[in-house]
Amino acid sequence: MSEWRTPVVVLAWIPVTLGLDSGATLVQQYLLGLMTWCLLVMLLRSETPLVRLQTAVVIAFATIVEYTFSPWLEVYTYRFDNVPAFVPPGHGLVYLAALCLGRSTFFRTHARSLVSATVVVGGLYAIWGISPWSPRPDLLGLLWYGCLLGFLVWGRSRLLYVGAFVVVTYLELIGTRLGIWQWQPYDPTGLVTMGNPPSGAAGGYGWFDLAAITLAPLLLGWWRRLSSRSGERAENCRVEQAVRGDRVPADHG
Repeated sequence: MSEWRTPVVVLAWIPVTLGLDSGATLVQQYLLGLMTWCLLVMLLRSETPLVRLQTAVVIAFATIVEYTFSPWLEVYTYRFDNVPAFVPPGHGLVYLAALCLGRSTFFRTHARSLVSATVVVGGLYAIWGISPWSPRPDLLGLLWYGCLLGFLVWGRSRLLYVGAFVVVTYLELIGTRLGIWQWQPYDPTGLVTMGNPPSGAAGGYGWFDLAAITLAPLLLGWWRRLSSRSGERAENCRVEQAVRGDRVPADHG
């Protein structure tokens, strides 16, 4: 049951935080951000250094994207025309929940069925987004669904992307329904239509996951090599000092 703790906590935290933010002041929003950071740190305490670094990569990458596509390009906008304080750590929680789902016994046991279900459900959602029944045309959702298919076919961590599909779709539907953020009808070029939310948002989010699982091992390996060399230099210095001490002539008075 412990393997479900993080996903359950995150899936419960999302509607609570977004519900509170729907009527919060800017100061209260900062408090929600602080609480979200505290929750993330608490959940990461039991994770490996690699997972912690992966989460940090997601937060860094996602924060750059947030400030580029929200306040600057206004692809989507938040209530205060800012990036709420809970969003950067929230991206970390989303990644961590998706990761924990993907490595759970249930997901690993039913991997083929879950991947197939993601392809079918995601495909139906994307097709609905460009159909006459959609509130507005959603070409971006279809394009992002194509990204999701690519991650599921060629990605090294397919179940991570299945978990991301669950968590991100859940997050986007709640956030847009509560009015915490709103996607514009068109992208900045005016050529690509977007739903509110785009149906394939999980495919767009998959690029954060790809950055995490690609860059984090490289960064961790680099850090360990650097630490090892630093340790060797420190040990060599201690040995040299000890040798010099042995060579000091004794004082015979």
